[in-house]
Amino acid sequence: MSRAFVRESEGGEAFEDLPDRPISPHHLVTPEGLAQMDAEIEAAERRLAEAQTADDKAEIARLSRDLRYWSARRMSAEVVPPPTDMSHVRFGARVTFEREDGRRQTYRIVGEDEADPAKGNLSYVSPLAQALMGKEVGDTVPIGQSTAEIVRIEV
Repeated sequence: MSRAFVRESEGGEAFEDLPDRPISPHHLVTPEGLAQMDAEIEAAERRLAEAQTADDKAEIARLSRDLRYWSARRMSAEVVPPPTDMSHVRFGARVTFEREDGRRQTYRIVGEDEADPAKGNLSYVSPLAQALMGKEVGDTVPIGQSTAEIVRIEV
């Protein structure tokens, strides 16, 4: 392994430096997303203290990187309150649409770090969210090779 990727302490043990996680320029979060960030920071700080006590250098490196990431995301977060106007799809809204084949799907449009499509949370910068933003009930949007009609917008 190249020495450029290894740091040796005085004891001679080596571990790989971890590059910082990329920080996205997209900073919008829901109030729930901000709480999730706070929980991530708190958990990383707790686990980091444990790793330092155990002198686990690899874990210290990983948790330090995660803590830098979540702290930077927290500092740049722009909290968007829940929408009150449900006439159009907006950040934080829950949108239900019906596909051409009759399937109904519901997604809440949230910040990048909150996104989890399997749980119904879609990043506002995703192509699907971008297609939905600004639309209203009855509008048709392209989804992949087909289209879908928006049938409900709610908080």
